[in-house]
Amino acid sequence: MVDAAEGGAMRRGRNETEEERADRMWQELIQEVRVAQMGVQILFGFLLTVVFTEKYDDLSGTDQTIYLVTVVLGACATGALIGPVSLHRLVSGRRVKPQAVQLASRLTLLGLVLLLATTTSSLLLILRVATHDGFVPFLVAGVVAWYLLCWFVLPLWTRHRYTSR
Repeated sequence: MVDAAEGGAMRRGRNETEEERADRMWQELIQEVRVAQMGVQILFGFLLTVVFTEKYDDLSGTDQTIYLVTVVLGACATGALIGPVSLHRLVSGRRVKPQAVQLASRLTLLGLVLLLATTTSSLLLILRVATHDGFVPFLVAGVVAWYLLCWFVLPLWTRHRYTSR
């Protein structure tokens, strides 16, 4: 959308104040976080139950280590993806929404990276236990490449391709 700015110059974007933009961006961010939170909370909840199964004692030392790393990654991802909610609650009404949106956005991106790591290590563990086959690392690498393409490469390409200079 192109709007006429003062002096007849043309500019791209919405005609909104910094606070209006922060409000809009906050709403968009919260919707995005809800999707990621749901995924990480379901995965993390599942991971927490594994240690209480009989099968856990049968895992090799390597698989138990992968499990422990996965649980810690899941806990960190959960913290990062819930962080924006706590941030909003603690700074609400303090007239720092633009700064809060920027920090919440960074927490969300960190949460997505941690979710990628959690999902990757979960997949590695499950496939190692299920197949005991040498192709598992290659399969996991292929899935990670897919995640990277969907979560980061395509969005960054779109931003680069369609953002005006």
